[in-house]
Amino acid sequence: MKPHALHRWPIRLAAVALAAVVLLGPWDLAAAADSPLPFKLSLGVEGTKDPKQLTGTLQILLFFTVLSLIPALLLTMTSFTRIIIVLSFVRRALSLQTMPPNQVMVGLALFLTMFTMAPVWGKLSAEALTPYRAGEITQSEALGRAGTTMRGFMLKHTRQKDLALFVHTSHLPRPRGPADVPTHVLIPAFVTSELKTAFQMGFVIFLPFLVIDMVVSSILTSMGMFMLPPVMISVPFKILLFVLVDGWHLVLRSLTASFS
Repeated sequence: MKPHALHRWPIRLAAVALAAVVLLGPWDLAAAADSPLPFKLSLGVEGTKDPKQLTGTLQILLFFTVLSLIPALLLTMTSFTRIIIVLSFVRRALSLQTMPPNQVMVGLALFLTMFTMAPVWGKLSAEALTPYRAGEITQSEALGRAGTTMRGFMLKHTRQKDLALFVHTSHLPRPRGPADVPTHVLIPAFVTSELKTAFQMGFVIFLPFLVIDMVVSSILTSMGMFMLPPVMISVPFKILLFVLVDGWHLVLRSLTASFS
């Protein structure tokens, strides 16, 4: 395995786990054990001369291609983007490159995403998945209700300025309401808003540690210790300040409160 690939597998693992939680999390596993699954899938490779069967094979191939994109879509359509960026800002502000490790950061971001998205997924299960499993609605209706729930979450956390940017760029008429905003326009607008919010929170996190760096650098310069890296002196003070103010509690509380 290449060295740079080692930093990618936590993200891939988080994506697969998050996809499994979204797709399987709302299910009652005890009830699922006593009831058949709502679908049946059989795979095989056989020769054929029927064009219709060839078309079906291509559809299956296209289905699995789209399925591979679901984890990436779920990561960008949930709170994961904001959480992982803010946590990365915390580590960078403390001048710590690998502490906490990437696996811990991604794992914490994943479970915080599950926590903040629990009300949305609960609503999705009650309005779409449960009626579909009970046979009360069709598959297309279930997908429509699930899409409406996720769109409601994204619209709540999307700035109008970002939404207007992508509507204007796509040369679409001005939407009359939230229902008129296409999903392919809403997703990039939501991600852009999440990036802005995450960087705003990261800037606030950086400020107190920047002051520490400036004070330490000024003291070392006044003492004529030009060869001593200021980071070696400022890192212990940053960690001490972060521990004294219970920094992790403050950061995680701010993250969860930002989605309330």
